Amino acid sequence: MVWVLLLVIAAIVLGLIGAVVHGLVYLLVIGVVVFLAALVLAAVRARRAGRPPTR
Repeated sequence: MVWVLLLVIAAIVLGLIGAVVHGLVYLLVIGVVVFLAALVLAAVRARRAGRPPTR
């Protein structure tokens, strides 16, 4: 869960820098991609946590 939080924080920072600094719009795009990756990672981990471990 720590990785998801770090990815979300990185996405927010990159998105803010990309939105504020002129000419660095690509950082905003990278921030959105990182945020979506964090959401997918969180969904996969949440889905896997509900099942008993396999042998």
